[in-house]
Amino acid sequence: MVKRTQTGVRIESSLLKVLKGVAEYAEISLGDLLEGIVLHAFEGKAPFSPETRQVIEQLKAVYGCELTASDSHQMVESES
Repeated sequence: MVKRTQTGVRIESSLLKVLKGVAEYAEISLGDLLEGIVLHAFEGKAPFSPETRQVIEQLKAVYGCELTASDSHQMVESES
């Protein structure tokens, strides 16, 4: 049994849309998706199959998400 905590996390808008789309595709909650991604990352494992990676690329195009791993820790929030 796990104990979960409700949190208010700020995340880039197009990235969140992609994550929500992936969660819907996988028929899991956004929280479950994020937990899975983090647990895979902690073990140095890729969290997504090649099929899911294709879905992610399609969702990124639909939602205009151009972010890559090299953008992490370098994003500056807009004034709006």
